[in-house]
Amino acid sequence: MKILAIDTTSGACSAALYADGRICEQFFRAERDHTRRLLPMVEAVLAEGQSSLTQVDALAVSQGPGSFTGLRIAISCVQGLAFAADKPVVPVSSLAALSRGARRSHPDWGDAPVLAALDARMQEVYWGLYPPGEGANALLADAVSTPEQVVSSLKSAGFLTADTASTNCSLYAVGPGWEYPALAALKPLAVSTESAIHAQDIAVLAAELWQRGIQVSAEELEPAYLRNEVTWKKRARIRQR
Repeated sequence: MKILAIDTTSGACSAALYADGRICEQFFRAERDHTRRLLPMVEAVLAEGQSSLTQVDALAVSQGPGSFTGLRIAISCVQGLAFAADKPVVPVSSLAALSRGARRSHPDWGDAPVLAALDARMQEVYWGLYPPGEGANALLADAVSTPEQVVSSLKSAGFLTADTASTNCSLYAVGPGWEYPALAALKPLAVSTESAIHAQDIAVLAAELWQRGIQVSAEELEPAYLRNEVTWKKRARIRQR
């Protein structure tokens, strides 16, 4: 199985080729240079993996949530490549990829779940709770909420004890969304706010989803913004002031 994955969700740009368990990846932190870098990175990982676009089984991309512009860049690129090569696409949650990447970077982390949180601006975070291991299924589905609502949701679902002020909560924290005081006050077992989303993690998760028959056509691929249209229009008006 060969899967080509791309990501520009956050302040990084990456491409990876998964080939029967072997992974080649190109990764750069580049806030505003994604469009220029992306296709050369795709060519580089295909060359390193001695493959061509026509030889991959599917393409994979971070579906979101995340930066509006970043999601559009990666999804547009994947759609163009998928149309050209007549390949299906496996959409992957950016939060699932962030969670997997954190576990890959921290092999000492134990069996507690990982709460991945990205800053969604407007005093909100994109977040999802993922189990131990490297699977794509969430314990609590990806959502956009205020940090206080995240805490409430965790309590309602039984993932927090009644008193979180004096003891560590039994979960690991990853992503810049954890810089909000309401989340930081939970005292997770460990925090990794600098972790980035990597295409290699998207590729591995996509391989699992592909084996389960989860795929879409290029024209069916849509970003998962989580925010509704009204909210995005409000953000556009704020930028124009």
